[in-house]
Amino acid sequence: MGRTVWYPGHMAKGRRQLMELCDSLDLILEVRDARAPLLTMSPMSDNFPAPLPVWTVMSKADLADTEITSRWVRYFKNQGRPAWAFDLRRNLPESFKKSISALSPPSSAKRIYRDARVAVVGTPNVGKSMLLNRLVGRRATPVGGIPGVTRGVAWFRGPGCVVADSPGILDPRADASVHRQLAWLSSTKGEVIGAWDELARECIDFMRRKGLAAGVMSAWDVGADGTPHEILERVGGRLGKLMPGGGTDLVAAGRAFIEALASGRLGRISFESPDSPIIPGRNP
Repeated sequence: MGRTVWYPGHMAKGRRQLMELCDSLDLILEVRDARAPLLTMSPMSDNFPAPLPVWTVMSKADLADTEITSRWVRYFKNQGRPAWAFDLRRNLPESFKKSISALSPPSSAKRIYRDARVAVVGTPNVGKSMLLNRLVGRRATPVGGIPGVTRGVAWFRGPGCVVADSPGILDPRADASVHRQLAWLSSTKGEVIGAWDELARECIDFMRRKGLAAGVMSAWDVGADGTPHEILERVGGRLGKLMPGGGTDLVAAGRAFIEALASGRLGRISFESPDSPIIPGRNP
């Protein structure tokens, strides 16, 4: 399950397919990373047609700051969008599944109710496939096409719902800095966006400015003082990422740092809060 759309032509096709699908949906579940809910918003987020309900599901809540995540849930609800935060490695609450099943509309004048039709959308590697699996089961098989619904969409049946698998979409027209920041969360591939040492230095500089570096570096017993370059050198020394001549292999150190950060091995961290987004002025 799950596909990634990277290029403008593919994105346009994915956008068109999803918009055609919207007429047949009862609900959209937009998945975002709890550590950066505005940065990881889908480029489709502003285009979902009203009055189709859109719920925000913040994945990887186990990797984010608990208090800040609670603020995000309140923030989205105050904006009129239902929101939840989950660790998708665990089962979904039954109350959440029942809320989806309750959206099942009557399919005819005889008031025979059909299963709710749901689409799970989001940027790549944000947890979209994990949510789909939690809704329908890891071994679910696609159901047949639904009459009158866009062809080419894979549907999977879950309790009280059928869920459409949609492509993971990144906006290639976004500023390059956005894609580099997404690489901190593994929502883009670091080796495609730029050199690992550059990504790591930018991330360390960001965390220093946000007051986050000391807590993250403490996991490796590496001080957060000095320049990003000096900090990365200490990370490399701590992890044994050395060149044959004895100098620090900054590329290897940068990759190890980004991968550890993205996977949560450096502890809980929230890159943005409702009053301090990574991209100033970005709205849900």
